[in-house]
Amino acid sequence: MNETFRALRHRNYRLFYFGHGMSLIGTWMQRTATVWLVYRLTQSPEVLGNVDFSGQIAGVVLIPLAGVFLDRWNRYRVILWTQLLSMVQALALAALVFSDTIAVWHIVVLNILLGIINSFDMPARQAFVSQIIEDKADLPNAIALNSALFNGARIIGPSVAGLAIAVFGEGLCYLFNGLSYVAILWALLAIKLTRPQTPAADSGNILEGLKEGCVYTYKS
Repeated sequence: MNETFRALRHRNYRLFYFGHGMSLIGTWMQRTATVWLVYRLTQSPEVLGNVDFSGQIAGVVLIPLAGVFLDRWNRYRVILWTQLLSMVQALALAALVFSDTIAVWHIVVLNILLGIINSFDMPARQAFVSQIIEDKADLPNAIALNSALFNGARIIGPSVAGLAIAVFGEGLCYLFNGLSYVAILWALLAIKLTRPQTPAADSGNILEGLKEGCVYTYKS
């Protein structure tokens, strides 16, 4: 296989890569639809900023703690649950939009929920990549491909969302995002792990684990 895509020779990573790619396009479609929907409902840049903030604040607080927990938990199962919960969140938004009952407070609550989910999902996915790459020499290539995938989805997703919103409205973007999780869930269920994760010893002291992580980060 071409050196540019050599990480894709690993079956598990290949499944994860294409499933994740479809899900990322849906994620960016939802983000674009949310911006448009909130502004359409309120005509207020201030409210739009507050709604976006509601989806980000959970990550600021929880991601450092999530890293400590993920050293102790099975990352594969965490990703399965976070993808499933993200699907439910997207389909709930789709149902509210299609039923014409959507209100800003619905979006805020569901954004906060998604922020909490993503606080565990993002670090779990990043750590999981190293688990599904059998040859560690291919890990840098896998990381580069992940970055390219993310940036590609960031271009494709909003472009498709703009067309979908113009023709069908925001609900279709939420529906597509919800259904896009089928791809990543199928990929995860098809993955056969040959290198099971070895959880860190559970010392029971979460704050001590958080302190060790911060010390390691600043010394690296």
